[in-house]
Amino acid sequence: MIQGTYYKEWSRMLGRDMEFKVYGHAGTPVLALPARGGRFYDWENNGMPDAIAPLLNEGKVQLFCADSIDAESLLAGDTAPRRRAEMQEKYFVYLTAELAPRIAALNAPEAKKPPLIWCAGVDTGAYQAVQCRLRRPRTFAGAMGLSGLYDMGRFLGSAEDDLVLRNAPLAYLPEGIVDAKAFAKAEENHLLLCAGQGGYEEDAQADTRALAAALAAASIPAHCEIWGSDVSHDWYWWGKELNLFAARVFG
Repeated sequence: MIQGTYYKEWSRMLGRDMEFKVYGHAGTPVLALPARGGRFYDWENNGMPDAIAPLLNEGKVQLFCADSIDAESLLAGDTAPRRRAEMQEKYFVYLTAELAPRIAALNAPEAKKPPLIWCAGVDTGAYQAVQCRLRRPRTFAGAMGLSGLYDMGRFLGSAEDDLVLRNAPLAYLPEGIVDAKAFAKAEENHLLLCAGQGGYEEDAQADTRALAAALAAASIPAHCEIWGSDVSHDWYWWGKELNLFAARVFG
């Protein structure tokens, strides 16, 4: 099993300590986001670092597994939609304005210019990864969304609320809110989407197809794969997908 280094650091944006774990010693930094309601250790517990062990051991990839606050944002069904959106926005700012610079400092402490970061996620973590790439393309070089849930209507309510809209890619892409110029030189492999057709993948498959169509309409390059009827919504398949895509991008 690949061993990681544990960190627990204060987030000014969230007003609490946030935990994360780092695997590998060098290479392209990859921010990893857990499934809905998940924790920073879920990637390790489900064998995701092991799925890309050669890349980690060879110094081609360094993996940074972040924690979530889903219980206070996407999954806080007992609170008002606006409050859920506020917490999701705070989490986004934590990822992009606090954790991302920390990742860059740990990955390349001597660099004069911070390295561009990739992000990868599963389930709602795929949504978080895609959000980072679309809204902060000058910080995040690419994203992998595995079995992603991108329709925020089911978590945050109506996109008529401006804060919900900002956090709902299926709603904001048609509005032209994304800076398309930032993706002018992007390649398809800089935004990878994948879902299966097996058990519990219905929502993820529908959302993945919808996001791919919205990206195409917005002229943002992306590569989408829909795997077979045996590919279910679970870590076993996410490990296989990560192994394939990471080797393609970083190998």
